[in-house]
Amino acid sequence: MHDAPEYKHSSSSSSREQHQQLGRVPVPNAAGTGVRITPTTATHISSSSAVSKTSNSSMESIGHRIHRLEKRLEEENNSHNHLMFATDPPSGSATRVGARDVHMSLPIGSKSKRPILDLVMTNTNRNGPQTEMHKKLKRIRQQSGILTINGQKYPSRMSDLEHLSDLGNGTSGNVVKMRHKPTGTILAVKQMRSTGNDEENNRILMDLDVILNSHDCPYIVHCLGYFVNIPDVWICMELMSMCFDKLLRRSKQPVPENILGKVTVATVHALSYLKKNHNVIHRDVKPSNILIDEQGNIKLCDFGISGRLVDSKANTRSAGCAAYMAPERIDPKKPKYDIRADVWSLGITLVELATGRSPYEGCNIDFEVLTKILDHEPPSLPYGDGFDFSQEFRDFVDKCLTKNVHQRPRYQELLQQPFFRYYDAADVNVIQWFKTVVESADIEMHRLPNS
Repeated sequence: MHDAPEYKHSSSSSSREQHQQLGRVPVPNAAGTGVRITPTTATHISSSSAVSKTSNSSMESIGHRIHRLEKRLEEENNSHNHLMFATDPPSGSATRVGARDVHMSLPIGSKSKRPILDLVMTNTNRNGPQTEMHKKLKRIRQQSGILTINGQKYPSRMSDLEHLSDLGNGTSGNVVKMRHKPTGTILAVKQMRSTGNDEENNRILMDLDVILNSHDCPYIVHCLGYFVNIPDVWICMELMSMCFDKLLRRSKQPVPENILGKVTVATVHALSYLKKNHNVIHRDVKPSNILIDEQGNIKLCDFGISGRLVDSKANTRSAGCAAYMAPERIDPKKPKYDIRADVWSLGITLVELATGRSPYEGCNIDFEVLTKILDHEPPSLPYGDGFDFSQEFRDFVDKCLTKNVHQRPRYQELLQQPFFRYYDAADVNVIQWFKTVVESADIEMHRLPNS
């Protein structure tokens, strides 16, 4: 029995519909002395920087280099009898030729020649990032089309996956429920499309890179394989039952403190793992990116806007959801931030789940939210109104929502907090709680075939 985890945020309780009207994050104006707001109806905030233009000769040079790379890889793989990725593009897909989109109308299973791989940055520096990009493309190419299910590898095509239903939206693509026909395994598949610009390619590569290299972390959703069939990129993941955002909206009930203890443990372990093992900051921690399944597992997902840290710092401002952004990510006087921005986002997430409503309930646009974040006292767990939170929980949330970033704890300090240590060891029946909530709220679940 499975439901559809949603990978894109919708605000909790009555404020969720209002939060869907939030706009872009403010960015420094030309003089660097203020902020500029660009309205939009999307909750996610994507970069507004223009894609740098390259000359026709540069684009042609890149195209030739990628084409040669693909030829060499194809020869290598054929000579070693390596598995190649799917050759059948989905109907209506488009491939890139130079700087133009060429739309294809080929049936599934078509034997036509595979489009040229175009997940490439427009940087033409032969000794710089382009070389590293080629290395990533080679690794991605070699493993594309191989799904690992129950420890066994299955060479597969896109046509081996049967669409069952839509699950939700991720940072850079749609997430659908599909069945792997050779094994009958049900998967969550994130379907993305490469547009050919640097930002979109970066998101796709980051999403792939993080999830593929995090297979040893039990608190991060597992990747079973992927297909690269430009312009389409599909990431196949284990199917979780539901995200906490959807659970909150459907049940219309706050999440109990003991369950939030386990949410905290899973999320902090996942974030700490990303920093320690991959030097990555998530940048989009919120209820819709924390998933749960019927076995009581709680996992973090969606790494499309995650970022590499340089000297433990990040500097990209235009990424993430405004309601969960830390003050230092908004303030134009603070050009860089670190993993403590994710700690703040965790604090906001815990307040929302514990109370059943957003701390910024009543705000209709991003400007109001961002003003509150910068100018008001940080949110905290309320007293009264039927809430009876432990002091340990209150202390943990207050530490996460410390407005002064220099006083806000990093992961190592969070791991030592009494609230975290207690629930790291505590036996909490998450399975029974989840089952009870689903049944009492009459939440429709998507059953597996023959279940």
